[in-house]
Amino acid sequence: MSDIATITPNPAVDVSTSVEKIVPVAKLRGTTQRRDPGGGGINVARVITRLGGDVAALYPVGGPTGLLLQQLVASEGVTSQTWTTIEDTREDFFVQERASGQPYRFILPGPTLTESEWQAGLALLAGLEPFPRFVIGSGSLPRGVPADFYARVALLARSRGAQVVLDTSGPALAAAVAGGVDLIKPSLREMQELVGGELPDAAAWEQAARTLVATGKVRTVALTMGHLGALLVTRDRVLRAQPLTMVPVNAVGAGDSFLGALVAKLAAAASLEDAFRFAVAAGAAALLRTGTALCDPADISRLLADVKLQTA
Repeated sequence: MSDIATITPNPAVDVSTSVEKIVPVAKLRGTTQRRDPGGGGINVARVITRLGGDVAALYPVGGPTGLLLQQLVASEGVTSQTWTTIEDTREDFFVQERASGQPYRFILPGPTLTESEWQAGLALLAGLEPFPRFVIGSGSLPRGVPADFYARVALLARSRGAQVVLDTSGPALAAAVAGGVDLIKPSLREMQELVGGELPDAAAWEQAARTLVATGKVRTVALTMGHLGALLVTRDRVLRAQPLTMVPVNAVGAGDSFLGALVAKLAAAASLEDAFRFAVAAGAAALLRTGTALCDPADISRLLADVKLQTA
């Protein structure tokens, strides 16, 4: 079995195009067209695979869209472990307006999973042999799935000796953290939701992460802050990365690229500093590509020298 497993309870086929200008009523004819496999954990697995890591993506599939999703995942060389849902896998839609350069993201709700369907996902994870060293839960929860789904994933994985990495939001994030995880990768908005208060400046962001780690519920917080850079906090160290100077094409997939690169390097026994530096470069590299194409290893290598870390 793979060294790393990702689990994505609400995957999607991501459809992307570009139009000259978005206006009401008129037919807007796309000038490009592509389909990518989507959903947080699937995206993370795509990145890990590109970087030479050993990963399997676990996710539900339903209907013709689910079959297409499997084909798209396989086309990128990612190993799939799937379970079946009655309702169809969702599609998401991304449009780049060429006149303004602005991206528009349409996220559809997806299927409602029955209890037996989401329990099948936990059973699939539990049955992995040998069990992976890292389990990554990533993405939103579909309708019908309880808020403590990722907490159940974490409990299962930690009972098998795996490190648990989580990238989600809202009640799902809070429930998992309450039960204990090894690493979380929130955005600023997700961090504010988790701590239940405003974080007005860099000092407040760092203190919130330190406080969270001090509870013992999370060993590492990797806080991605968009154009403000990134922050990594453990019990005994703080690493800060300034944003790279660049003109982004779009921001879709930057967080997934960051997380995939971070775990790929940690699984390969890289130091925390090297893994964080590589993750920052990967997140920036994703900004250079359209749709949900994610980061390119060549761009990561080119940007890596520009990543400067500060320690506290």
